Amino acid sequence: MMDISIENYQKENAYHFYDLNIEWLKKYFYVEPYDEEILKNPDIHIIDKGGYIFFAKLKGKVVGTVALMPMKENNVFELTKMAVSPKFRGLKIGQLLMKKCIRFSKKNKIGSLVLYSNTKLENAIYIYKKYGFIEIPVEKNSPYNRSDIKMVLQIN
Repeated sequence: MMDISIENYQKENAYHFYDLNIEWLKKYFYVEPYDEEILKNPDIHIIDKGGYIFFAKLKGKVVGTVALMPMKENNVFELTKMAVSPKFRGLKIGQLLMKKCIRFSKKNKIGSLVLYSNTKLENAIYIYKKYGFIEIPVEKNSPYNRSDIKMVLQIN
């Protein structure tokens, strides 16, 4: 496997968070206003609220990202905005980011992780299940119009 490091958010990398996610959303879906707001302002919506963003780097170049965004429920975080550059897909970078989020959550005594997805992303759903996420009902006021599946992983 290639030497891929997972690093914590640095403000100077915020544009990678935006670019990687916008590229992914445009390829598979569309950019919703909620996405645009979060991606343009990760400090306000994620970091300043006690959330976390991680970057996967290969030879110093950012090739993937993911965020843990606090939800309204106490000690519950949304695993969100996971994206990997198309040039580097197939290297299991998404799984490395997933493992980082789960290890980080255990270490920091996060209660559970929630994610929203779409069932047309069969490979992603397979990976989420592989790591122990189970399907739960999607609420009527889901933050994403495109989500037709919601999953949860109990951590602590």
